[in-house]
Amino acid sequence: MQTQNKFNHTTQIIGVIGHPIKHSFSPLIFNISFELNELNYIYLPFDVPAQNLKAAVKGMLALGIKGFNITLPHKEKIVQYLSDVSEEASVIGAVNTVVNENGLLHGYNTDVHGIIETLNPFKEEITGSEVTVIGAGGAARSVIYSLIRHFKIERINIINRTAQIAESLKDYFSAKMLFNNIKVYELIPPDVVNVMHNSKLIINATAVGMSPVEDDSVTTIENSFRKDQIVFDIVYNPSRTKFLEIAESQGATVLNGLKMFIEQGSKSYELWTGEKMPVEKIYKTLESYLNS
Repeated sequence: MQTQNKFNHTTQIIGVIGHPIKHSFSPLIFNISFELNELNYIYLPFDVPAQNLKAAVKGMLALGIKGFNITLPHKEKIVQYLSDVSEEASVIGAVNTVVNENGLLHGYNTDVHGIIETLNPFKEEITGSEVTVIGAGGAARSVIYSLIRHFKIERINIINRTAQIAESLKDYFSAKMLFNNIKVYELIPPDVVNVMHNSKLIINATAVGMSPVEDDSVTTIENSFRKDQIVFDIVYNPSRTKFLEIAESQGATVLNGLKMFIEQGSKSYELWTGEKMPVEKIYKTLESYLNS
């Protein structure tokens, strides 16, 4: 690897802004990728409270920062400060990647790419099926968009602790994407067991079960799952959540959020650098890190 050109006047700065930010694995995967591809870039985390978002964006522009990721709680609010957003970001109403092109900020939602790449191997099984999405936040928006746009889903069930928020999401996608076969259920076990049991694909689009609260799960009822199901948890730390452990014990095919995380990152990487992220090496590195 060439290191002599690192961290000088030609170094391109990429960042991630959120609050809090210390839990992010993005600096790890991007800085390793820059080294592997011998690019003179550095990726830095910036802890930006909500009230400082506008000032932070102005600072990014003033400093000529090449681009940045957006994480909680800024994914929706960042849109108002951008020159334009991509189609998927516009429909979802959230941005997680920004590219600075000569002072113009372009917004994208690369979570969609990560979701599609994770589910593509099961496209035939998913097509025409009933799907359950647990959660009604920003991640659920990206999931639902991906299911409607890229997989011919018959019906989507949204399960959420607050039914009113899920109803708003249902109405939103009915208006934005003209998809009307969405049903809403409140997360009240065991009432939702049949809903989950009858779904070909179940996606946990919440942070429940994420480290350090690894013993938590949106359901602990084993007959929520069945043998020929696909169960996808967007959480990647830990790599095997309690939710996935229960599903796997019932014979379901389980998918964690690691591939989604890396693939969405690879799309951001490509938007910033024009080059491909060394995905396989990054996957092995992060998997080893999480399992150590």
